Amino acid sequence: MQEDIPELEDDDGFDRPSKSQMKRDMTALQKLGEELLALPESRWEPLALPEILSDALKAAKKITNFEGRRRQMQYIGKLMRKIDPEPVREAVAAFKLGHAQDSLRLHQSERWREQLLASDDALQDFLAAHVDVDIQQLRSLVRAARKDAANVPEKRSGRAFRELFQFIKAAEVATDE
Repeated sequence: MQEDIPELEDDDGFDRPSKSQMKRDMTALQKLGEELLALPESRWEPLALPEILSDALKAAKKITNFEGRRRQMQYIGKLMRKIDPEPVREAVAAFKLGHAQDSLRLHQSERWREQLLASDDALQDFLAAHVDVDIQQLRSLVRAARKDAANVPEKRSGRAFRELFQFIKAAEVATDE
């Protein structure tokens, strides 16, 4: 049976991508254009985008009609085929990573606040992790936030509660630097 199968030669006309692959590539570039559109315009400048592409992106931000926006995104995808997409991918990834790190830092600050309000041992742990903080200010904020929490049934209120979070957030940023 092996003998019945004709061998493919290098010269069978399959030297270019299939139509389906080309369509997948175009869709990926269009999606990259949508992600680029989500970036602030200040992040577009270092990418040195062609003027026609940056104009198309600015126009897309103004379009609210669904069909008009869809067509504009197709146009942006078409323009994206003419540039090197790698710097754009890197810029989008860096922007997303920055947001993820900011979010992670806020969640960490929230956990510290909850721990500080729950026990005195957390105060020593926080001071060990953040040696350059004002101990007196931290203790007074924790004391005031605990007092607010005892007086008010819902925990997420009170000026001291918010001030404690801001203090922790500033300490986290100072530690990261």
